[in-house]
Amino acid sequence: MPLRGGFTPRCIAARGTAMAVGAVMAVTTGLAVAPVVHASPSATWTLHWAPCDDTADPGAECAALSVPVDWAHPDGPRLDLAVARRKATDPGARVGSMVFGPGGPGDSGVERVVSGIGRFSPEVRRRFDIVSFDPRGVGDSNPVTCSGDLLAERPSPELKSQADFDATMAYNRRLRADCRAGTGPVFDHLDTAQTVRDVDALRAALGERKLTFHGSSYGTLLGARYAETYPRRVRAIVLESVMDHSVLTTRDFLRSEAATAQDSFQEFVKWCDGAADCALHDRDVRAVWQDLLARAGRGELEDPAEPGTPLSSSDLVNTVAFRKFYKADYAGLATAIVEMEAGEPLPASPTSTSPLPPAIPVFCSDWHLPVRDYQEYASLVAMMNRTAPDLPYLLPVHMTAACLGAPTANPQHRLDAHGTPPILVSNALHDPATGYPWAVSVARQLGRSGVLLTYGGHGHGSVTSSPCMQDAVDSYLTDLAVPPRGTICPAVPS
Repeated sequence: MPLRGGFTPRCIAARGTAMAVGAVMAVTTGLAVAPVVHASPSATWTLHWAPCDDTADPGAECAALSVPVDWAHPDGPRLDLAVARRKATDPGARVGSMVFGPGGPGDSGVERVVSGIGRFSPEVRRRFDIVSFDPRGVGDSNPVTCSGDLLAERPSPELKSQADFDATMAYNRRLRADCRAGTGPVFDHLDTAQTVRDVDALRAALGERKLTFHGSSYGTLLGARYAETYPRRVRAIVLESVMDHSVLTTRDFLRSEAATAQDSFQEFVKWCDGAADCALHDRDVRAVWQDLLARAGRGELEDPAEPGTPLSSSDLVNTVAFRKFYKADYAGLATAIVEMEAGEPLPASPTSTSPLPPAIPVFCSDWHLPVRDYQEYASLVAMMNRTAPDLPYLLPVHMTAACLGAPTANPQHRLDAHGTPPILVSNALHDPATGYPWAVSVARQLGRSGVLLTYGGHGHGSVTSSPCMQDAVDSYLTDLAVPPRGTICPAVPS
């Protein structure tokens, strides 16, 4: 899933101790959102552009878009949505504006634009104004604000008893109330169904009759939901590294996440066995890795990012290995493993619980993943560990624990997006977070509108993985030319 690297929002405020990436860890949304109405309010959407502050890469412009806190009550309280753009480099060839849907959830689209837009091809940058935004609750768009002291008390997801399960439920309730108090009314309206309405207001403010959109990772849920809500307002939508919001049960969700992560680990082992320059070549990669997991579990493994600090087994899995899989950096992972193996063991001590990213409040409002009790939770963890024996306590189970007890405003359902033009669905065969079966499923749900473009390689985010992929996406965005159905772009050697 989109629980990947790059979690940090542009700016998050805090009460109590200072917070960074973990600003809303274990936060869950509270009240269910009223049904969203589809009629636009009478407001005229406007954007007043000015140079962004503190940008090391000049050329970005920033603005604020005033939107309702709750789109079911468009005349009620409002929030300012932070927006940024970079104009097309060739104004004479400009097609229009392309809105980028940030991933995460919890990524800052403003930060993406301000820091540079190298993830897009030169042709897309030449032909489109690239526009993105901080989703509600993120960055400069009314960020979720919680007590740092309370965040520091987050319980481990490695629950051992019903008492642990009950304590986690109680903690989630306390934190939810605290974050609601610190954030204000938007806290209960962070789901993707609300953000879809924000995107349509942004489309109107940009003066675009129809939306051109590129969503990556969690942003694909936003793009798909926009197509479902406004099928006649779509010009072109790219869904890159695809979330499947039709996965209905907690077990199926966790199983699919474990399977796709384990697939990436197996690809890493396969590469290392065949690559003479792998730092673990001619060694039993799994045995070395399992030994590191055991050392981390005893609190003896040093965190390479914080010398002298123990690295938990969960952090070893989720921050050391999993992040390397995003860019298929197998050589870097092998080298990191060798360096940690050679390090002197720390004195055995309890390992700390690392903060979760600011993904949680949005995630919990979009995904209904109920767990009845500790017995069911233990069964789910055991299933994940059987499915991904090399990657215990993957981040999705952390997310599930953080959402225990939370109502869900925008639960899973099958897509119903009849009447849209062709939508390009792009995924790598070996994606560690959004597995290829999800992309296949979403393309099928889109019916005749869904066009699946496959990258035959590895990694999370595939649009610029090869000239074949880039050319196909560029042609679709600029000329609305879709690749032949069943197109597979060959992998590019890393």
